Amino acid sequence: MTRQRAVLFVRIAVLAGLVISLEICCRTGIVDPLTIIPPSDMIASMVDHVGSGELNESIVNTFSTIILAFVLAIGFGTLAGALVHRSSRLRDVADPLLASYYSVPTFIFYPLLVALLGLGKAPLVVLGVLSAAPAVMISTLSGLDGVPPVLLKLARVHRLSPVRTLWWIVLPAALPRLFTGFKLALSYALIGVIAGEFILSGTGLGYAISFAYQSFDNRAMYGLMLFVLLVAVIANGILYVWEGRLARRRSTG
Repeated sequence: MTRQRAVLFVRIAVLAGLVISLEICCRTGIVDPLTIIPPSDMIASMVDHVGSGELNESIVNTFSTIILAFVLAIGFGTLAGALVHRSSRLRDVADPLLASYYSVPTFIFYPLLVALLGLGKAPLVVLGVLSAAPAVMISTLSGLDGVPPVLLKLARVHRLSPVRTLWWIVLPAALPRLFTGFKLALSYALIGVIAGEFILSGTGLGYAISFAYQSFDNRAMYGLMLFVLLVAVIANGILYVWEGRLARRRSTG
């Protein structure tokens, strides 16, 4: 068994142990069912609500908003990170701002975004980008800083064009840190959009979860929460696999 498979096996075993323990605690009354329902009931509720089709519109609205915010965050964050990296003066200004950015709760700007952009998808997209783009900027700066100078000198010796230098030298060297930022950006975009739907929205999964909570419908609330959690885990898993494949292609190419 390889080390990666062993780590994966341990993770799955730990997660399964936690789920089984929670199931036992809920079934035996150690945990109040008004607080948390058993995981098996969460799964059944998720299947019922998602399978019924009643949430199709909410699912499409939420995840289309998350994907749009994620793509925009990658584009803006990578471009901004590259521009900041080229200017030492701009870097001196940006570094402390990026370091302290996540101490500011971006959700406080949601009423302002609604006033400027109106109700709908636009303020949610902006909120997701504001949550995710700084993580991409930080990873881009870190990745570009990690490119060995000797590789850039090698590119100049071989007279590679800027495009080829970027493709064959910079991206392979910066790829691990870039994908770290992409994975964080996906998580932050999801958090930003779902939280925005919680605060002030009439559609989406965040609104559906909030409505279930206010209606004391624990079964629906936990079922929808589990669905969002599983989608987030699967999406991050896809990015992780994609990262590994790209790394292997670069190393063999």
